[in-house]
Amino acid sequence: MHPLAALLILCLLASPAAAGPAVLDRLTLRHDLLGWEGVGRLDLGSGGFCTGVLIAPNRVLTAAHCLEPARVRGDVRSLRFRAGLSDGAAVAEAGVARAVIHPDYHRAGGLTAENIAADVALVELDRPIPAATAAPFRVAAAPDAGARVSVVSYGAGRAEAPSRQAACSVLGRAPGLVALDCAVTHGSSGAPVFDLSVSPARVVSLVSSGGEGRAFGMDLPAAVDTLRHAFATGGGVFPKRDLTPRRIGPGARETEGTGAKFLRPPPAWPVPLTGGKSLLRE
Repeated sequence: MHPLAALLILCLLASPAAAGPAVLDRLTLRHDLLGWEGVGRLDLGSGGFCTGVLIAPNRVLTAAHCLEPARVRGDVRSLRFRAGLSDGAAVAEAGVARAVIHPDYHRAGGLTAENIAADVALVELDRPIPAATAAPFRVAAAPDAGARVSVVSYGAGRAEAPSRQAACSVLGRAPGLVALDCAVTHGSSGAPVFDLSVSPARVVSLVSSGGEGRAFGMDLPAAVDTLRHAFATGGGVFPKRDLTPRRIGPGARETEGTGAKFLRPPPAWPVPLTGGKSLLRE
């Protein structure tokens, strides 16, 4: 049986006859945000947004489908990560320097098990965010079916502050995939799923797709290792760094900053652009 079909059957079997509305806590006060500052809103060049989470001071994990050229105006450097954004104020903000998507993600494939399992991207910020301001989270394997997890996300109708569903469940697992009964909506793409059985909490999946009280994500450790290796080797990373030597004339000095304006245009997008469905906020 196809892995995604198997997960759907598990979801149906696990569904209660009458599920109540999900309880979402809006994190607006400073003490509400404490410990969750590493979750932020990733503002896209198109005016839409996704959710992202820090896994290093300068690295943000999000969904691969959030980085389509139309969403980022053809250049990921138009994106901005706003850590702990709540009612107009973020604990820290940074632009984006580079990004890489999982090499097995193929947008034209639509909503398939293979695409959900690879719907992961790693974004490199143009400056690190101090851990004392927004601590990054560690990545871990997803727990088994029945385990309680938590999701922190931005979404349609709740774009100005993160919402936390303190308790939802893993409905089932298949190779590379995780099914959840967590409440997600447009804008929740890339939202981290947390295992709270350890302290501090660890990110065990990202929201790839879903709706109507169901969400699908992926196992993260191997996927994140692939993305980190890509950054280390430069494979699939965009835009490419300009390594051309520059001459500094007498009396001139190197200017600070990312130098983004002077880099070559980004290379062609590495994956097809059509098909599938996402929770990206337009």
